[in-house]
Amino acid sequence: MEFEKLKEIIAEVLSVDQDEVTLETTFTDDLGADSLDVFQIIMGIEQEFELTVDTDEVENIKTVGDAVELIKAARENG
Repeated sequence: MEFEKLKEIIAEVLSVDQDEVTLETTFTDDLGADSLDVFQIIMGIEQEFELTVDTDEVENIKTVGDAVELIKAARENG
């Protein structure tokens, strides 16, 4: 469920097709996201999943899979 919602957020922010997004997809290399794009995606995650992402953890998000794991961990700890 997290992955499907995250794909929607990424597709909307980066104007890409959801089919291009896999767990192994990197934000910067594969999708061409810059730091502002990643920030907008994180804001979308926070709003969609009603959680707060620690700014220190954002630096560790390189792939879509990393973001999914972050969401799962935040939901378990929240």
